[in-house]
Amino acid sequence: MIIKEAIRDIIHNLEKMERDIDERILDNFIEILTSAANVFVLGLGRSGLVARAFAMRLMHLEINAFVVGETITPAINEGDVLIAISGSGRTSYIVNAASIARERGAKVVAVTSYPDSDLAGLADLTVTIKGRTKIDGEKDYMKRQMRGNHHSRTPLGTLFEISALVFLDGIIAELMERFDKREEDLHNRHSSFD
Repeated sequence: MIIKEAIRDIIHNLEKMERDIDERILDNFIEILTSAANVFVLGLGRSGLVARAFAMRLMHLEINAFVVGETITPAINEGDVLIAISGSGRTSYIVNAASIARERGAKVVAVTSYPDSDLAGLADLTVTIKGRTKIDGEKDYMKRQMRGNHHSRTPLGTLFEISALVFLDGIIAELMERFDKREEDLHNRHSSFD
């Protein structure tokens, strides 16, 4: 069944991501995140959903977090950080936002599959999350097969998006440990309207 192949592809990608975590990058990311006055997160499409999930958990940890594009999001300034999530690292809106953040003196953290992308070139720190993105791959089936490049059964950027979500939730778990927070602490900041 295709569903089982797709799930195996996702699990294998997550296991590889876990093995490849660079602790220096992780520590730098946490330092930038925790020393910022405000944390702005940005992603489009499904990466935008990942960004929103991360912003919500940061808010639960009492970190000032904002989603770029919301009507209540303030201006970004020096001392702030933009976490820009883009599998390709070339989405023009996200690259432009990172450029604006830099111009205004904020730090930029790129979360992308492409450490040599335009977004990564603007970043103070790049977190590389490997996973097939919507721009990957040879379109010609025969050429792909001849090269031994067998695509994942997951569509478009699924591997990147799921891996980014899991990595960022792992960051939240790490922050909980470092801040000596428990689930009850996060629950106290959870929305009371649902």
